Amino acid sequence: MTTAAKRYLVTGGAGYVGGVVAAHLLERGHRVTVLDDLSTGFAEAVPAGAEFIEGRVQDAAQWLDGSYDGVLHFAAFSQVGESVARPEKYWENNVGGTTALLAAMRSAGVRRLVFSSTAATYGEPEAVPITETAPTAPTSPYGASKLAVDHMIGGECAAHGLAAVSLRYFNVAGAHGPLGERHEPESHLIPLVLQVALGRREAISVYGEDYPTPDGTCVRDYIHVADLAEAHLLALVAMTAGTVPAGEHLICNLGNGNGFSVREVIETVRKVTGHPVPETTAPRRPGDPAVLVASAEAARERLGWTPSRPDLADVVADAWAFARLRGEEGA
Repeated sequence: MTTAAKRYLVTGGAGYVGGVVAAHLLERGHRVTVLDDLSTGFAEAVPAGAEFIEGRVQDAAQWLDGSYDGVLHFAAFSQVGESVARPEKYWENNVGGTTALLAAMRSAGVRRLVFSSTAATYGEPEAVPITETAPTAPTSPYGASKLAVDHMIGGECAAHGLAAVSLRYFNVAGAHGPLGERHEPESHLIPLVLQVALGRREAISVYGEDYPTPDGTCVRDYIHVADLAEAHLLALVAMTAGTVPAGEHLICNLGNGNGFSVREVIETVRKVTGHPVPETTAPRRPGDPAVLVASAEAARERLGWTPSRPDLADVVADAWAFARLRGEEGA
């Protein structure tokens, strides 16, 4: 996957996934500029060696020019619950911001885009594992905003010769050295369970234990953030090599090939950390499907992507190392 050094703009590169992808780009010798308004990201998450611009993606035209070989777009709000309470925030940022970004790319002649999409575009699936041909029926403004952006990108590719890859995935976890998951407030399962192991939370809540799954709890797809970063880099390689040519919008689902239940995650945290993790049961949350697992066959066929860290214990171990590092730093 070695390619000549290029220059990339990473929007939202002070966030969790964007920061790890920026780090991977730098490790491959590329020049990276991170654009982030720090509304949900952290300046210290911008990897060393990247140029950092504190600004909004809506204003990308101020900085984007023809010297860039492509854009990797992560600058989106992503909290499902908040999107239900404040849908206008998600339409303005996720859709409005991307509209401005596409216009800036068109004006500058930058013709390659990797978009961090989401499997939430599918809503509650009719069948699993979920393929790219599954009906899209998002159940939240967040998912709807991401689907709208995918439609926008498809139109841009057809009309103006953009080459683009949208990557759809569910749950990202793990860490890449000092770059890991941190949200305020935290809503993702693995970091929440690790907070219990660290003694920062009394117990983890299990929402529903009567689902039609082997242990009665929800099953979800988890992908290591470093594997996710590799998929983004492979998407750039595919566009540079012409296997995703100008005018094509390729959509690929990403997953580890297996799902893990809530109780499997909790038990894995216990084994990896050596700490007890008390749990409490709570009623099901409305709209929580029993099983969400994505098929990654298209990503394997078109991008040559295969996750190298599919084991849940490896994902948890890296997340645990990052959580302890943050604890030592008093973060």
